[in-house]
Amino acid sequence: MRKTRIAVVGAGTIGRAHIDALRASRTCELAAVVDPAPAAKAPYRSLGELLAADRPDGVVLATPNRLHLPQALECLAAGVPVLIEKPVTATLAEGEQLLREARHGRVLVGHHRAHSPIMAEARRVIENGKLGRLVSVVGSALFYKPDTYFDEAPWRREPGGGPILINLIHEIHNLRMLCGEIAAVQAFTSNVVRGFPVEDTAAISLRFASGALGTFLLSDTAASARSWEQTARENPIYASYDDQDCYVISGTKGSLSVPTMRLDTFAGEPSWWTPFQRKRIDLDRADPIARQMEHFGAVARGEAEPLVSVRDGVANVRVTEAIVEAAKTGRTLRVQ
Repeated sequence: MRKTRIAVVGAGTIGRAHIDALRASRTCELAAVVDPAPAAKAPYRSLGELLAADRPDGVVLATPNRLHLPQALECLAAGVPVLIEKPVTATLAEGEQLLREARHGRVLVGHHRAHSPIMAEARRVIENGKLGRLVSVVGSALFYKPDTYFDEAPWRREPGGGPILINLIHEIHNLRMLCGEIAAVQAFTSNVVRGFPVEDTAAISLRFASGALGTFLLSDTAASARSWEQTARENPIYASYDDQDCYVISGTKGSLSVPTMRLDTFAGEPSWWTPFQRKRIDLDRADPIARQMEHFGAVARGEAEPLVSVRDGVANVRVTEAIVEAAKTGRTLRVQ
């Protein structure tokens, strides 16, 4: 069978991850790389140049956020399926424009954790009713970014470069997958550690449409392992701690800690005097970026619907923007 030819636009860190996934893929192959930087040594310097010379079966957009909308529209106009890295667009207004334009195109949004076996198993536990009615979720993304992270890209010190807009959008998608739609948010932010114009820490309260409540702590200056990257063991570049969790989801019948997959359920009548039955759920681990690429190949061939749609991507941007606004104003903001 002929492999599905996928081009990658943007040869930065995440672009190289997609390139590696294509080189290892069973069903897809790397058609071309597009990047204007001389150091990238790419055969094409722009998406337009690629589409004029060669029509691949699909395109991955691993480019700066501000380019996502115009480049996605360029692919849609050419009839080429597209995988857009998260966030789907730089702003909610742009996302809503893309949503209108993408109705008849094949678009996958690159929230790669949606392809994680950990997330699939956690959703199965919740959907099978093992936890009962969901009551709460306690989440965190606590990690320490070194000074070099900001020296390499000074824009990360400015508004828009903090952990809310760079990192939190991953967490929002995970929480929506596990606990349902987010209906309202509150937030506090702080920049007292680094003193940059942008936040380094945020404390967020969430109300889900189901009535469940959540809290989330986010910081890129905390010496802690309670983040997905450092607990999921999916990316070998991060130090890993298999005894730590970043989410604890509780219901009326039990609780699930993720990603250790420790499940506590009542052994008898629900009561704080009743001991829990405690088990750790086994699962097969796999690279979600590799799995995402196989899925995108199927989407490009018309064999599958996108697991993460443009509508999903826009919903994540909507919640993230609401959190930014809640922190600025001190108000509780409803998420439409």
